[in-house]
Amino acid sequence: MTRPFLLRWLAPLLFLTSIASYADDTPTLRVAYAGSMGVVMDESLGPAFAKAHNARYEGIGQGSFALARLLAAKQLQADVFIAITPGPIKVLQQAARIEHAVPIASTRMVVIYSPGSRYAADFAAAARGEKHWQDVLREPGVRLGRTDPAVDPQGANALLTLQLAERYYKQAGLLRQVAGELQNPSQIFAEPSLMSRLQAGQIDAAIGYASAAYSHHLPTIDLPDEINLAQPAMQEAWYAKASLHLADGKELKAQPLVFYAAVLSESRQPALAADFVHLLQASEGQAMLHERGYDPPHGDTL
Repeated sequence: MTRPFLLRWLAPLLFLTSIASYADDTPTLRVAYAGSMGVVMDESLGPAFAKAHNARYEGIGQGSFALARLLAAKQLQADVFIAITPGPIKVLQQAARIEHAVPIASTRMVVIYSPGSRYAADFAAAARGEKHWQDVLREPGVRLGRTDPAVDPQGANALLTLQLAERYYKQAGLLRQVAGELQNPSQIFAEPSLMSRLQAGQIDAAIGYASAAYSHHLPTIDLPDEINLAQPAMQEAWYAKASLHLADGKELKAQPLVFYAAVLSESRQPALAADFVHLLQASEGQAMLHERGYDPPHGDTL
């Protein structure tokens, strides 16, 4: 086949391909969210919104602080940001990337354990009140998993929960006995993989969000209100007394576990972004969040 003939044969096909690619103008909504929300975002809220708005949905799940810093530095583009606790929201407000954020859900800290763990019977006994959960975590060989407290609030909150437990149970040294160093590399995993490692039995337990455990059908041990970071009324009396400093000087402070959503100032789809935040607040979105184990939102607009 000669080159001129080949070009004449391919030209119509190339033209139609070009038309097809430009004709697909379906808008895409990009949502950067706290990594623990992967199941509810990517399996419930995102697909439901995309179908209702004839749009595409792209979810980006990582630690809230890590996402906030990427967005603030313009190294990541998104239309909506969803974080847990006010800290990551403040980062973007200071960078003039968002104006305000609204509370859309809440959760609480629990001990999450793997059904396949060789310590599963001990954890189950602790869940029934027959053993102390902190004693089970201190058993030799127990593999605890958590996320990096420098970039993820869940990892920070795991440590703060243990510090509060020291105070509540009057057990000095509990934090170090269970966690070791604050940024102990043998315990730290990426947030999106933490629950899957528990499901696979690669780790025995984690201290994390009840909503994440519920979404992944993992058993949990409830913690007292003085420890679980779920009660805004206990902020001054209990939660505010917990604080830690990482090696780089960063201070970790305990705050009630509220999820906030905001439209980013440089959103490429501001109308869709506003509609998505509205869905999160509306009865339909709240029902999806509740179905995945999230509690109703607490607190005010930031």
